[in-house]
Amino acid sequence: MTGAAGSQKQLTVYRQEESLGAAGDLDFALELLKRARSGQLGPSLRLYRPQPTVAFGQRDANLPGFAAAEEACRERGFEPLIRKAGGRAAAYHQGTLVIDHIEPHPDAIVRAKARFSEFGEFLAGALRSVGVHAAVGEIPGEYCPGEFSVHGEDPDFPAHRIKLIGTAQRVVSGGWLFSSVIVVENSGPIRDVLAASYGALGLDWDPATAGAANDLLPHLDVATVQAAVIEAYRAYADVADGDFRTLVGSSPQLL
Repeated sequence: MTGAAGSQKQLTVYRQEESLGAAGDLDFALELLKRARSGQLGPSLRLYRPQPTVAFGQRDANLPGFAAAEEACRERGFEPLIRKAGGRAAAYHQGTLVIDHIEPHPDAIVRAKARFSEFGEFLAGALRSVGVHAAVGEIPGEYCPGEFSVHGEDPDFPAHRIKLIGTAQRVVSGGWLFSSVIVVENSGPIRDVLAASYGALGLDWDPATAGAANDLLPHLDVATVQAAVIEAYRAYADVADGDFRTLVGSSPQLL
C-alpha cells in the first residue's frame, strides 16, 4: 500500500448517515471525484449504508432481458441503476457498507490495476481482524465476477465460499475513485434479487456464492465492520474525521 502510519498522507473520513437516494448516492461519488481532480477535495473516504439497489453494468443494459431484469428488481423493492464503473450486476441494501475512496493524483492511471490487488488485500485484512476467514480471489460462479473480489470461507465447511466484497474503479485525468461494497448482513434479499435479475438477463451464476459476512460470523454487524475498515486505514494514512454535511452543503441539489 502507498502510505504508512506516520506518513504525510492525510485521509479524511466522511461517515454518511443518511442516503441521498439510490441514484443520488451513486452520482455523488462521481461529484466527489470531480472535486478531487479539480483540487477542491483531498484524499477522502466516504462510508455509507445504501438504499436497496441493483447496480447493473453497462453491458447488462444492452442485453435483451434488461427490461425484465429492471422490473424484477422493482418488484423486490430494489432500485435498478446503471453504474459507470464495474462489470455485471451487483446488489446492495442497508445491510451492506459502501466505501468510496477518492484521491487526486497527477497520473492516476499508473497504478490502476495494482489498486485492485492492494485494496482487495487491505479490505480482506479488515474482515479478518473481526474474525472472518477472508481472502482475495474470484470464486467459481460468483455474481459480478472479478479477479480481486474478496470472499469468505465457512470455517466448518471450507469448500463453502461466498463473495463478500466487490470492487470497482473509475480513473480520470487528475484523480481516481475506488469503490467497494461489503455485504455484512441480511443476505437473503440480495440473493433473491440477483437470482431474478441474472435469470432475466440469461446469465449463469451460482446463487450459493451470494452471502453476507454474518452468514459466517452471526454476531457481525455493519457498525463493527465499518470501525474495522477505518482502523485498518490508519496503516495507510493519517486518518482524520470529516463532517459529511460540509460536502453535501456545496451541492444543494442533493439535499
